[in-house]
Amino acid sequence: MGNSTTTSVRNKRRSYSLPAPGSSPGLVHIPEDALKSKISLYVYNEKSFDVMELTNLDKVAELSADKKNFYWFDIKGLGTAKVFDTLNKHFKVSRLVLEDITRTYHRPAFEEYDAEGYIFAVSRMLRFDSAQNLENEQVSFIVTDRVLVTLQENYEDCLEPVRKRLEVGRGNIRIGGSSYLMYAIMDAIVDHYFVLLNAWSEGLDSIEDRLYARPDRQIMFDTQTIKRSLISIRRVAWPERDKLNDIIRSDSPLISDQTRLYVKDAYDHCVQIIDLIESLKEIAVANVDMYLSIISNRMNEIMKVLTIISSIFIPLTFIAGIYGMNFSREDPVTGKVLKENMPELYAEHGYLYTLIVMAVIAIAQIIYFWRKGWFR
Repeated sequence: MGNSTTTSVRNKRRSYSLPAPGSSPGLVHIPEDALKSKISLYVYNEKSFDVMELTNLDKVAELSADKKNFYWFDIKGLGTAKVFDTLNKHFKVSRLVLEDITRTYHRPAFEEYDAEGYIFAVSRMLRFDSAQNLENEQVSFIVTDRVLVTLQENYEDCLEPVRKRLEVGRGNIRIGGSSYLMYAIMDAIVDHYFVLLNAWSEGLDSIEDRLYARPDRQIMFDTQTIKRSLISIRRVAWPERDKLNDIIRSDSPLISDQTRLYVKDAYDHCVQIIDLIESLKEIAVANVDMYLSIISNRMNEIMKVLTIISSIFIPLTFIAGIYGMNFSREDPVTGKVLKENMPELYAEHGYLYTLIVMAVIAIAQIIYFWRKGWFR
């Protein structure tokens, strides 16, 4: 990642719509700028795969009636209120859960609703958008025995590899059930953190090269940008690790033993990510310290040069100042000899002698400073 990437990556600031203090819980909030929901239905089993584009979830019961298949309702955009009414009526999703889905500022979490027959989970999807801004988006999961519903705010995501695997039927993704597909999506989200960390690692390496070559103030701004990004991913990675640990320890019948086994691998990835984050934070701090040290050393070198110059010219200026006072030896009007005045003022070779004395003093000082190692 070159300098241009380092300076262009920014954390996109978001203003979340928070509920008013004391407001009633369970209110589904649809922001005015929310995107209209686009619904893709993936119907699959071990031998078949099909994709349908839906305009609503009115026929969700009919569409998911065949118990031989698994179903993934991939909902992008939270701007259609009717979607949440259907989730509440057909899947018995609690209004409190629907509020958590639409209030998109939640940390990664895992909640079991065995009595209602579903699981609710939240992940944070971090990725670079087309303008190289860091997007921090909430992805919500509702898992039943044969159905997975995912909901996200935007149309773009980093889940295309999962869709490709589902299409070609690679691995266990078609036979592992809805909980395994939830794991596959979470694993893709976690693995994408490595992509971000690799980009920031290259950015810090580039900054370090610039420090050795030609440090400038932009280095501070670039390093601070990466530090803010690392803080953002750290706030996501720690609760993501805790969430994956909760899934591993869950006794819910909706989480298969096979899924728990693979979630352990995603948990290990999350631990590695946390270690990388801490390492990169230390490198960022070290880069800032190195920049300040280089600037301080450069200032010390400048001050040393100025000190040497001043030390050489101070005695020369002192001599020039004395003989610049022009106190004459003889009064030009009366001709009286002033014994206490400067006898050298009218010396035949006084100017030359003075220059020689000044040169000797300057050379002596230069030799002294050189022996002290000031010119190294």
